[in-house]
Amino acid sequence: MNLTNFDIDTFLRDYWQQKPLLIKNSWDGWSDPLEPDDLAGLACEQGVESRLITQTGDNPDLPWVLEHGPFAESRFSKLDHKRWTLLVQAVDHYVPEIAALIEPFRFIPNWRIDDVMVSYAADGGGVGPHFDQYDVFLIQGSGRRRWQVGGHCDENSELLFHNDLRLLADFDATAEWICEPGDILYVPPGIAHNGVAVGDDCMTYSIGFRAPARSELIGYWADDLLADMQDDDRYCDPKLKVLNNPGEIPADALDQLHAMITEKLNDRDAFAMWFGQYSSTPKYPDVDWQPDEPLQMLQLQKYLARGLQLYRNPASRFSFIREPSQIHLFVDGKQFNCTGESAIFAETLCAQSAMHMEQKWARSDKVQTLISELYGLGSISFAPLDQD
Repeated sequence: MNLTNFDIDTFLRDYWQQKPLLIKNSWDGWSDPLEPDDLAGLACEQGVESRLITQTGDNPDLPWVLEHGPFAESRFSKLDHKRWTLLVQAVDHYVPEIAALIEPFRFIPNWRIDDVMVSYAADGGGVGPHFDQYDVFLIQGSGRRRWQVGGHCDENSELLFHNDLRLLADFDATAEWICEPGDILYVPPGIAHNGVAVGDDCMTYSIGFRAPARSELIGYWADDLLADMQDDDRYCDPKLKVLNNPGEIPADALDQLHAMITEKLNDRDAFAMWFGQYSSTPKYPDVDWQPDEPLQMLQLQKYLARGLQLYRNPASRFSFIREPSQIHLFVDGKQFNCTGESAIFAETLCAQSAMHMEQKWARSDKVQTLISELYGLGSISFAPLDQD
């Protein structure tokens, strides 16, 4: 599916990370890529992150109750007909049709894309007024949802006392829309919003984007640096001079101590290689996508000769950093240094979720080696189903 009534340049200039935007009738042909029963089935599986939020009148000041999956199938039969919603994270990892929803939004760099969360809500269901720290496109599927947006929020915004949910204590709507199938609402980071299902069978597909915090970058980057540091790399002062007051920490000592830290943190090349690996680490790194059997070179050459289509694993993350003489490809936290034909192949692979294998790739040993390694990680596969 492709977006219609949508100008990318205008959106990036006037709306991205600035203000909400409702895009009506945004697809050239919309149909729900997932059935509610299939979503409920995913929520019952181990390893799939899911939540169920119900609302009760027992406590009017705190009506939202959160449960974490996996759920027993019988749980859904016990739900009321109103005021509940099921949310399943990273559905794009398991359903190719959901992963395809990301493609029209690839004007945002790969490393910024997080996942597609899918929600199903009964009449009146929602998660309450809140704000997120990331950009999100909210695609309305079946049913209808009333969206309200408010002002900008931050860490100082007052929240309701709740053990599980971060809900705004005060929410004043500044705009309101009813979203119908195929409509999209873009909400920037920090903007208060509240969505409530209007009627039953309300499906919403949320494409979220990552924005690392400064504290997160510093913390993980420093942890990585510490792992390679030696204990004998210490402060030294062989030209020590007698001070008038032994209690003083002199400026030259502070300069040297500060330099010991900053010269490591300021290594941009090292940071770039670290960030490529860090940002491409899968959302759920403990999930093993590796094939049961490694790809033998003769089998690979047969696939290449037949021109089979190559698919990226929707759960995998692909990005690259360009240098004058090579491409550093990052896939699922691994780094691959590519030159020549393998560099061209790496760029093509990052740009396309699926690609037909050209004969020039079949003639390149470097490309074949790269394909074999990525296949072994479970990051790519061939169609149809890797069969002869």
